[in-house]
Amino acid sequence: MTHANPPETPSTNTEASEAINETETDTLLAPGRAVELHLEVRFQDGFVALSTFDAEPIACTIGDGTLTAELESTLLGLAPGSETYVVAHGSELFSPYDDANIHWMEREDFPPEIAPVPGLVVAFETPGGHETSGIVLDLDAERVRVDFNHPFAGRSLTIRVRVLSVAEP
Repeated sequence: MTHANPPETPSTNTEASEAINETETDTLLAPGRAVELHLEVRFQDGFVALSTFDAEPIACTIGDGTLTAELESTLLGLAPGSETYVVAHGSELFSPYDDANIHWMEREDFPPEIAPVPGLVVAFETPGGHETSGIVLDLDAERVRVDFNHPFAGRSLTIRVRVLSVAEP
């Protein structure tokens, strides 16, 4: 896992560097602090899998479970106004890829209004009442093969983060 600037971005961010130099440590991103940030997750092929840059930012408290602990650890010490890129494997930041999380399901387990096709992301409720999602991999006449791994697991990712604000909770 490394912090990097993608090739299409300037190698330095003068405004962000100046903001960091002028920022007091009590406004740096740390456990227990409230943060607003924009997040973008891009696959190695350039596909943007998630982005809040054209939407509402993520508002959370570091350590509240909104972001994974592994992702949070790469962001600690950032100041408001800073932007960083993290190049990492999704299995390091989200969850390890596990072949045991791929299951065949009966077609009758899908609601009638959902026509499973490869690539479709479907929400399911576990027997314990939790919601999880899976990606349809393939199907035959009676069954559907679904991958229940985290969608970022097993993939090379470039993550872009822009910290908008940091405050005591």
